[in-house]
Amino acid sequence: MDARLARRLAADLMGVGESRVWIDPDHLDEVAMAISRQEIRALIKDGTIQKHFPSTPSRGRARIRRLKRKKGRGRGPGSRKGPRFDEKRIWIAHVRAQRRFIRYLRDKGLIDRSTYRKLYRLIKGGAFRNLSHLKLYLKERGLVKGEQ
Repeated sequence: MDARLARRLAADLMGVGESRVWIDPDHLDEVAMAISRQEIRALIKDGTIQKHFPSTPSRGRARIRRLKRKKGRGRGPGSRKGPRFDEKRIWIAHVRAQRRFIRYLRDKGLIDRSTYRKLYRLIKGGAFRNLSHLKLYLKERGLVKGEQ
């Protein structure tokens, strides 16, 4: 029996798509005979016609991705949305910290003016990765007075 009309009417009455309409295979001929909305309503009330749950996307891939992210995969700057880290701002912060430190050393009299100028130029040229690298450089060369 052809129940296409019944399926279409049931989908419209239940407010779902035709693919979500379930018709009891035991009562297929009874459903095919129903041609009015009132008859379809009665079949829905009886449970002969029901609506299926919507098919949702599988969570399997999401679970695998979550486990990989827990390990640290896919967390780099290339995978992030929104503003990336600003390299210029990082550079400015490093340079300012280093200049502040050598200014402090000069003001305390721990380095002389010529050493200060040389260090200043080295900092400007990007010779030091960070403040601890600058301190290591000073220590290795014995440039700070009283720290030989």
